[in-house]
Amino acid sequence: MAHKDAVRAALRSAYVFDRLGLEQAAIRTGVAPGTAARWKRKALAEGDDWDKLRAASLLAGEGVESVARQMLADYIVQHKTLMESIAGDAYDAAAKVSMLASLADSFNKTVAASKRVLPETNELAVALEVLSLLGAFVRDSFPAHAPAFLEIVEPFGHLLSQHFGKRGA
Repeated sequence: MAHKDAVRAALRSAYVFDRLGLEQAAIRTGVAPGTAARWKRKALAEGDDWDKLRAASLLAGEGVESVARQMLADYIVQHKTLMESIAGDAYDAAAKVSMLASLADSFNKTVAASKRVLPETNELAVALEVLSLLGAFVRDSFPAHAPAFLEIVEPFGHLLSQHFGKRGA
């Protein structure tokens, strides 16, 4: 049973922190892809959302501002491309007005969705970053305590994921 738990933790870590696809994480850890999918679904049912933790881990590593800037830059490029298309002579005035209204609606919905999703993901990202900083501090300042810290931090990480995951539910 302990071996199965260690393999499950390695699979979760490869998916969440190494950002491998679930199938690649399964191959890395020697788990059948179907088993990996089942473990991921079971974890979600128990309040451990691997996808939310994966997003938070990304934000913790790159920062919310960096990810938000990239999302905005991608949106602006698409928006500009569509605006240039609308500005051409291919559409009559009524079609252009309709397209512009649709673009404005899309922009407003994107901003509203970001406001709903990012706060809880950001909180989890901050919590994970604090754990990472604490781990580095323990490793550098109290190396003899590192094994005990590692024994505690993995289950505590699951607790954090469950705590922040339930806030959005």
